[in-house]
Amino acid sequence: MIETVKTIASEAGEKILSFYGQPIPVEKKSDDSPLTKADLAAHHAIVAGLKDLDNTIPVLSEEAKEIPFEERRSWDRFWVVDPMDGTKEFIKQTGEFTVNIALVQGGISSLGVVYVPAKNLFYWAEKGKGAFKQVKEEASLAIKVRKADPEALSIVASRDHAGPMVQELLERYPTAQTQSMGSSLKFCLVAEGKADVYLRDVPTMEWDTAAAQCIVEESGGVVKDIDGSVLLYNKEVLRNPSIITLGDPLFAWK
Repeated sequence: MIETVKTIASEAGEKILSFYGQPIPVEKKSDDSPLTKADLAAHHAIVAGLKDLDNTIPVLSEEAKEIPFEERRSWDRFWVVDPMDGTKEFIKQTGEFTVNIALVQGGISSLGVVYVPAKNLFYWAEKGKGAFKQVKEEASLAIKVRKADPEALSIVASRDHAGPMVQELLERYPTAQTQSMGSSLKFCLVAEGKADVYLRDVPTMEWDTAAAQCIVEESGGVVKDIDGSVLLYNKEVLRNPSIITLGDPLFAWK
């Protein structure tokens, strides 16, 4: 299944890149976040591909009509999709936007694919099978987190969404290196051992985190809420609490 999902993500990436670097209209959604034709083209490509793969598995996509919890509550197995995570990065042409596809089973992300169209770069994982990275046509490589060194931390933060808890964390570790990045690539930096901590105290939605969470966990890290509970999916409200991603699960970040 993972290779088929990677192919679907790649096809969505091609749709996105067909608009990249061109002046296209930008709409505003109800939460004031941007929406482009590239988001919608990727959404339609992914939903069609997943339905072809198995039309019995429901799809929850950021760009689909909101599905009420009364319907979702019976879902034990479903796809969570962000057709283009980092639309602001797409508009700014930084290349830091991703296609996120996850399979959730029993509230847990059990398969995740994060694809970076501008770099032809894949990250993926399946529960119990490890996490991997592949650049272009090169061989895939297993990725692992690293042990945290409090004197030489690397803290990754959102370029557009760093809240007060992030500032407090940086003050607590003044020698830490900081990396700013868009989209779910922040999680992937932790998963491949290039960063130690990603604290997000500004809200995210389930489709922002599901694919990358599986990748982080299969590389040896954790994604939890700031009180230490594992992040679960198909909540009545799809908004996530504040979250902490650690490469080293034993690192006492507080």
